[in-house]
Amino acid sequence: MADLRVTYDSAANAAYVYLTEPHTPVRSAHMYACDPVDVDGMINLDFDEEGRLLGIEVLAARSKLPEYLLRSAERLDPGNG
Repeated sequence: MADLRVTYDSAANAAYVYLTEPHTPVRSAHMYACDPVDVDGMINLDFDEEGRLLGIEVLAARSKLPEYLLRSAERLDPGNG
């Protein structure tokens, strides 16, 4: 199974799922916001210049992502350095 990098900020309740090679900088050229009514929340898809999906930003992450994923995510909370 491929390594999957996920970052999470519990104060903002926001997560980012990276779909790129680990340690590869992500430079989004285009962001597509999913219809918040259709997905019952806010989910944004980031694409590169060639149309490849780079990552997924999930707001209200606790209600959208499995708890195990958030527990194992790289923490971005203030004070977690």
